[in-house]
Amino acid sequence: MAKFRSTLTVISLLACTALTAAACSSGGSGGSRLKATGPITIWYSNNDQEIAWGKAQVAAWNQAHPDQVVTGEPIPSGPSSEEVITAAITAGTAPCLVFNGSPAAVSGWVQQGGLVPLNDFSDGASYIEGRSGAAAAGYKSTDGKYYQLPWKSNPVMIFYNKDMFRAAGLDPDHPALATYDQFLAAAQKLYDAHVASWAIAPSANSDFYQNWFDFYPLYIAESQGQQLVANGKPTFDDAAGQAVAAFWAQIYSRHLAPQETYNGDAFADKKSAMAIVGPWAIAAYGTKVNWGVVPVPTSTGTPADQIHTFADSKSVSVFTACRNQGTAWAFLKSATSQAGDGALLQTTGQMPLRTDLPTVYASYFAAHPFYTLFAQQAARTADVPNVAHGVTMWQDFRNSYQNSVIFGHEPTAQWLHDAAAKVASDIGP
Repeated sequence: MAKFRSTLTVISLLACTALTAAACSSGGSGGSRLKATGPITIWYSNNDQEIAWGKAQVAAWNQAHPDQVVTGEPIPSGPSSEEVITAAITAGTAPCLVFNGSPAAVSGWVQQGGLVPLNDFSDGASYIEGRSGAAAAGYKSTDGKYYQLPWKSNPVMIFYNKDMFRAAGLDPDHPALATYDQFLAAAQKLYDAHVASWAIAPSANSDFYQNWFDFYPLYIAESQGQQLVANGKPTFDDAAGQAVAAFWAQIYSRHLAPQETYNGDAFADKKSAMAIVGPWAIAAYGTKVNWGVVPVPTSTGTPADQIHTFADSKSVSVFTACRNQGTAWAFLKSATSQAGDGALLQTTGQMPLRTDLPTVYASYFAAHPFYTLFAQQAARTADVPNVAHGVTMWQDFRNSYQNSVIFGHEPTAQWLHDAAAKVASDIGP
């Protein structure tokens, strides 16, 4: 991540000299490109399921539009997708569309001049808001424009290994995991029974996004849907933040989670009895693990139908390097139409960010009851705040979290206070 942050520093100095004048101008690329049609290139995630979905969307489009051929490929490998995209914007080699953008990185790409305001398309704002409803507002940038279409979410919940719970003397069908005390008691029992190396094993490494799968989901749940930053100010130096930080500090101090990152998927490899994951895990774990799923815990045991969690959403953007932006926008709408979203749900089990999800795809959820749990949870989520320097903010938060919560080098109350001051500095006035 040090390499990534140095990249951001260079970009902030050179954004409008490394890119073309058009790319750095207001609106990104000029009206002629907005309507231009022809061949385009898109990137999508490099997991097998999304590659299959992407290939099918591209094949169907190309058959119907032989004069606007789309070339699809996985995001090139690199330290992170965000760094790869950032570097491509700098070099002027970004594709027309990326179907896997992190909302946390969008503000940086806007600052680079790399993204087209989707409001510039005649139906841009109306399409986004018609598809995602009121939730779309959370994806607007500070200038009031949409530089991303909210595409899909993976609301995270707790997966647990039923066989390990049974072996430790815990109820495998109705585990008591709703409160912090219950969760810690179950985790201790799993650890003491030696059914797994750890009760739970969130990654301990320093990637900026890792707090999205330990502290942040529980903070959202404890605060009833609060983001890390609201109205330009950090929120987490509060009672909810203190409760969540103390909970995780106990997990680590009792050795119920590893202080070093496991090289692989600890839950799939049966090294960990629990994991914080989204609906993608249903297909990924399949029959490899005899799993169950419950909401993330809260200090008092909030009823399951009231718990909020982290959305883990991904967005899609049109990049200013794209010459045929008319085709890019048309393909984006096709891929996020009711049919395109249905194909995504069917192929990947991930939740399209649309208001009519449970009703339009009712037959799918009837046939896949475990996905229904995630569809219901998708209505109660919070995402990363859309703020300036979002990646830098999360990186600083992660570094100090490691120092305090994972390694115990600073009291959690002091960490929260110091981290709030640092976050406020990162995002600016």
